[in-house]
Amino acid sequence: NSGVVSLLRPLLLDVVPTVRQTSALALGRLADYNVDLAEVVVRAGVLPQLVCSLPEENRYYKKTAAFVLRVVAKHSPQLAQAVVQCGALETLVICLEDFDPGVKEAASWAFDYIARHNPELSQAVVDAGAVPLLVLCIQEPEIALKRIAASTLSDISKHSPELAQTVVDAGAIAHLAQMIPNPDAKLKRQVLSALSQIAKHSVDLAELVVEAEIFPVVLTCLKDSDEYVKKNGATLIREIAKHTPELSQLIVNSGGVAAMIDCIGSCRGTVRLPGIMMLGYVAAHSENLSMAVIVSKGIPPLCACLIEEHEDHIKAAAAWALGQIGRHTAEHARHVAAANVLPTLLDIYVDTRSSEDLKMKASIFAKKALKNVLQKCTYLPALEPLLHDAPPNILKHIIGQFSKVLPHDSKARRLFVTTGGLKKVQEIKAEPGSLLQEYINAINNCYPEEIVR
Repeated sequence: NSGVVSLLRPLLLDVVPTVRQTSALALGRLADYNVDLAEVVVRAGVLPQLVCSLPEENRYYKKTAAFVLRVVAKHSPQLAQAVVQCGALETLVICLEDFDPGVKEAASWAFDYIARHNPELSQAVVDAGAVPLLVLCIQEPEIALKRIAASTLSDISKHSPELAQTVVDAGAIAHLAQMIPNPDAKLKRQVLSALSQIAKHSVDLAELVVEAEIFPVVLTCLKDSDEYVKKNGATLIREIAKHTPELSQLIVNSGGVAAMIDCIGSCRGTVRLPGIMMLGYVAAHSENLSMAVIVSKGIPPLCACLIEEHEDHIKAAAAWALGQIGRHTAEHARHVAAANVLPTLLDIYVDTRSSEDLKMKASIFAKKALKNVLQKCTYLPALEPLLHDAPPNILKHIIGQFSKVLPHDSKARRLFVTTGGLKKVQEIKAEPGSLLQEYINAINNCYPEEIVR
């Protein structure tokens, strides 16, 4: 408000290098504070002035100028576009080739903050020729430079298969894969994130990541003490597993399912989420893969997530994964039902305390999981408790299963009477001629008339 920006701007052209650098730093700190101040700095015409003098300046000024460009770009796609339009990308590419690692690092930060917003800005970074230089940066000895270069490659790759392919074509995968065992947790986070963003787009890209021999070394990340390393490692494995049964089988063969189950059991909250999803994807592909999850004792930790977690989207994911495990055959459904998970799913489905949007998601997945399991389930002890609480649309599936099993199982028929199941069936009001009424008639026909009465 005091007009400081217009006073600082001419100082960028001062004859004394330290004055130029310090005034740039002051403008950067103002722009860093919030979006309105960043817009003031842009409107004052500071960016073109910074950019045009940058190649001739010393390394301290280059670092500071890259800082200003980065803090302006971070606030919004529009401000990042302003940075691109003033010709900053070409100048930043020159900085990426600088001999000083600090200048390279500052330029990488600026590229990252521009590329993360949207595909168009990311494409502008690619077109400026930054990607091969960023791949060189991840090979430099300085850890801080490696971190930010990997982060930038991740943010470029995330937007589209084409952008990810550009990163792959520059030879990034092999160098990223070699850094998975690096002891630096922050670097590992970025490396795993970059590989995930590449693998997520297509089968071909996922296969290229796998061919870089990330298994079994990536499984060690699931035991890492850093929560984000765990989460990003699980996310990478999830992004590979989701594509094909063959890729999922490869993960199973390398011990990935057992390692993921241990990981889910050892952590809480959103760190669990990618692992839960990964088990669901693996189980969804085929009966054999689903059985591999069951044999590795994957059901109990998923049940625990339903009970322990408070966030509805995590419950929804666990419900979905259990539904994928149980949907294949009666044997698969029996394993899910025997874990006594069906009453919990039902509770989530009918719970009214959750927030509307999340409740809807969690309840939809719980309902789907229930249906998936119920359509195959012949394990009656698990179905019995549901008779008393299930809403009509779920009740139909439960009654349907009893009508299939009871005619052929005398022990089940006896239990059905003594536990009050038959009494509950008599209380159900079904439309005459409906499918539900047919199921009820089939159950009643298993018993003498006086027992039904």
